[in-house]
Amino acid sequence: MKQATRNVRHKSRVALLLVDVINHFEFPDGKEILHRALPIAPPLARLKKRARAIGVPTIYVNDNFGQWRSDTKKLLQYCLRPEAPGLHFVEQLQPDDEDYFVLKPMHSAFYQTPLDLLLRELGASSIILSGVATNSCMAHNANMRHLKVIVPRDCCAARTAREHSQALEHIGTMADAKVVTSSSSLRLGALHG
Repeated sequence: MKQATRNVRHKSRVALLLVDVINHFEFPDGKEILHRALPIAPPLARLKKRARAIGVPTIYVNDNFGQWRSDTKKLLQYCLRPEAPGLHFVEQLQPDDEDYFVLKPMHSAFYQTPLDLLLRELGASSIILSGVATNSCMAHNANMRHLKVIVPRDCCAARTAREHSQALEHIGTMADAKVVTSSSSLRLGALHG
């Protein structure tokens, strides 16, 4: 019997997670979140580029926005329509063939998704958590799975500046996450791995 080809192309103690960045922002509060998200796109794109250069894999973890027959390509096409509110944001953060992509059914990146298995296959013990929205429960879910969590404050956004800062404080205290800048997150991730 021929051995199955393995689809995980990396082995890394650290993984970069981009949460809900392939986003149409066509939902209540979408306009507010997009306003706060636009400034994080350039540092997030730079972080992804630096991660790639040192062999840290990028995993896009994305809501399916209720499009149950959707897939990665369809979701990306929809978000890149000329009239899409998040077009400029998504253009800067598009996945490529080297990236992994996990569609989540709703809020949790771990609940009924292959993310946990993918992280184990990669050998990741630390994650660099970025994207929208800062005040989601992702850091807590990762902490419960004994993953070290690093959150670059300049690579995530919430609906308001106050929600963002409160969430970062909460994540640092309650999820035992290291809240840092994007420039130090890869170095810290390597130390945690």
